[in-house]
Amino acid sequence: MTAHSPAAAHRGRSRRTVASFAAVSVLVAGAALTGCGQQRDPDVYTVMNSSTDESYHRWDAEAMARCGKQLGITIEQQSVPAAQVMTKALRMASSKSLPDIVQFDASEMPTFAEAGGLVDLRTLGLSTRDIPEGIVNFGSYKGTYYGAARSVNTLALFYNKDLLDQAGVEVPTTWDELRAAAEKLTQGNRYGLALSAGGAEDGVFQFTPFMWSNGGDETDLDSPQVVQALDYWKTLLKDGSLSKSTVNWTQADVNDQFMAGNAAMMINGPWQVETLNTKKSLHWEIAQIPVPKAGGDSVGPLGGAVLTVPNTGDERREKMAGQIVACLSSQREQLTYALNSWMVPANSKAAAVWRQRVPELDALADQVAAARSRTAKLGAGWSSVSLALQSAFQSALTGQSSEAALKRAQQRATSGN
Repeated sequence: MTAHSPAAAHRGRSRRTVASFAAVSVLVAGAALTGCGQQRDPDVYTVMNSSTDESYHRWDAEAMARCGKQLGITIEQQSVPAAQVMTKALRMASSKSLPDIVQFDASEMPTFAEAGGLVDLRTLGLSTRDIPEGIVNFGSYKGTYYGAARSVNTLALFYNKDLLDQAGVEVPTTWDELRAAAEKLTQGNRYGLALSAGGAEDGVFQFTPFMWSNGGDETDLDSPQVVQALDYWKTLLKDGSLSKSTVNWTQADVNDQFMAGNAAMMINGPWQVETLNTKKSLHWEIAQIPVPKAGGDSVGPLGGAVLTVPNTGDERREKMAGQIVACLSSQREQLTYALNSWMVPANSKAAAVWRQRVPELDALADQVAAARSRTAKLGAGWSSVSLALQSAFQSALTGQSSEAALKRAQQRATSGN
């Protein structure tokens, strides 16, 4: 998956501004209470997603054609850039022309759900059997299952096997080992490690494994555990193992540096695999992200999108939309989609088959098993925390103390400004 691929939905790279809850409530409530504002063909259903990339658009079209044939209907795909999905959905809600299904970034879904804009998928007959609890939570808001994931992703440690072998460096599993390895691998214009600490969701996505694995929590940003995690990043920067440009890099930039040989290791996700494989001379492998102490759990963030059914008041269409979601997120379709996109199937049975088919990404499946949803605790409040953390990275990594930067971040997250 390249830097211009569909979505941010797949990698937590949202730079979008989430509309205020009040605005969402007004628009969504109007759509739900008055029903659909236009007559629709009873045999044609629409799915809005962010699959603007040619490959993803084609894979989704093929899946929709298979499900349409199975259900005896036509399913049309409407793809818009990831940053525009929420805005487009709100406009359509105000004009009472919402599509039958909307694929939201999982971090945005709670905003629409909190406003009463989505239908509980369980009432439409969808089951969460064979879906790990963390992934069910990923598509839920306040215990209600609104979004079905076809595939999920998280972050892992990618490393250049040749460079580690030449330096006699073992794959690190703890923070101390990662620091030592990164320092040894830093030579000339090559950094030992590359990661994104930019002022966008990319950086927050990449910080969560360090925060969560250290016992930190998004509800208490200035806790000692979160401060320690940010201090660890600062230590890597002070060692010279991270580039000073880290504060400006997106995850796509990180991948570019790794592929160019300017970094021996990187924190990144499976959406980069397609691009990595274009460089045949690059022998890369992956491992779980190192943890503070040996034996600890490496807890990363779940990334990806979820299929939702908007609450339009047309129960007949909502019921069929539920069947479409069930088909698109079925075990068979999940496996097909995951093998195409290098993501991990949400369904545990499909994931087991996926592990056998792509053993080189087995560590990623292990990382997903322990991963968490960013919005599980805060719901729509996650956006405030994310913005506060983004500002904290910029301050702490350019000179301010982590403690002061995170204290300000907690104040910003609480006050909402």
